[in-house]
Amino acid sequence: MEALSPTMEEGQIAKWIKKEGDEVRSGETLAEVETDKAVMELVARGEGVLRKILVGEGLTVEVGSLVGVIAGADEDIASFGTEEAKPAASEESVAAPEAAPTSQAVAPVAAESQGRIKASPLARRMASERGLNLAGVTGTGPGGRIVKRDVESAPTAGAGAPMLAGGGFEDVPLTQIRKTIARRLSESTGPVPHFFLTSEVDMERAAEARNELNALDDGPRISFNDIVLKAVATALMQHGDCNAWWQDTFIRYFKEVHLGVAVAVDDGLITPVIRNAELKTLRQISAEVRELAGRAREKRLSPDEYTGSTFSVSNLGMYDIDQFTGIINPPEAGLLAVGGITEKPVVIDGELEVRKRMRITMSCDHRIIDGAMGAAFLQTLRRMLENPLALVW
Repeated sequence: MEALSPTMEEGQIAKWIKKEGDEVRSGETLAEVETDKAVMELVARGEGVLRKILVGEGLTVEVGSLVGVIAGADEDIASFGTEEAKPAASEESVAAPEAAPTSQAVAPVAAESQGRIKASPLARRMASERGLNLAGVTGTGPGGRIVKRDVESAPTAGAGAPMLAGGGFEDVPLTQIRKTIARRLSESTGPVPHFFLTSEVDMERAAEARNELNALDDGPRISFNDIVLKAVATALMQHGDCNAWWQDTFIRYFKEVHLGVAVAVDDGLITPVIRNAELKTLRQISAEVRELAGRAREKRLSPDEYTGSTFSVSNLGMYDIDQFTGIINPPEAGLLAVGGITEKPVVIDGELEVRKRMRITMSCDHRIIDGAMGAAFLQTLRRMLENPLALVW
């Protein structure tokens, strides 16, 4: 199992493209793998015949685990332990002794050292989290190796606790994307000192401009979100101190805007990236957001399409959310949370009027952005949204 994305630690075999006995050429797709962000292709790194599949569809293994063996049609592959490994295939690494030099494993696996408990890396981590001593666990994996199911079935300090009557709950395993979301949020909310700035924007002129633009032709309709994205990209070019990454020993300021756009998918959230958003028109941003969002929901984004953002935008206005705060996506310096557009009574030049209003909240990393810096950015952004001609000036 290769690392198919920068943040991938484990992968789930979604579908085997090649079957046992199929001839394989280097570079051909062997299987589709669900990573923490998308469904990626696992390709062959050698030529021969796919002799054995060790991990079935729907099962998850760590990066570096053996998932199959490519070898010559008549080569002896017994040294891979395939006869033992295949029926026990699960979400753990499969141990394999060193192969004959002519055979090719789909991915390398480190052999266990002699004189210590034989256990997969996943089983060791699970045991550590549960406070479980592996010395008392019987391994059912290849060669007596302790694997995930052994740790799950082993009694712990909390064993014997009563269960809810009548089956009043359901345990659902975490998906790859949900695991990543949990890890990334923990990385952000702890180390990153957040503070939040909220502003309310008059969207009357933006609404008029949107209606006029959408009346020009029969192309894809411009959304309010598209207008916000264009305004954010333009404002960041004037406030480069907000378009930055925290890098522990230095701050990296970007001269281009690569805008992360939060997209809800079935089992979580992913942020496709609009590259060089500051150079793109509203129509271009609109088309790109729709195309990337569609492929994000199908889990068909490539790593370069969801990594490298310099600032992110999350919009929950379509869910009738008036205002919320978002969590920064490290190492970015900020994130803009966009609420819904509602009609409110406001005082304009001493007169009471009903106007379209929208609240925006900026989450700031205080290590990079000071209060005045974030406020200046929001002031520029508000001015652009309230005067849409500024976006094309």
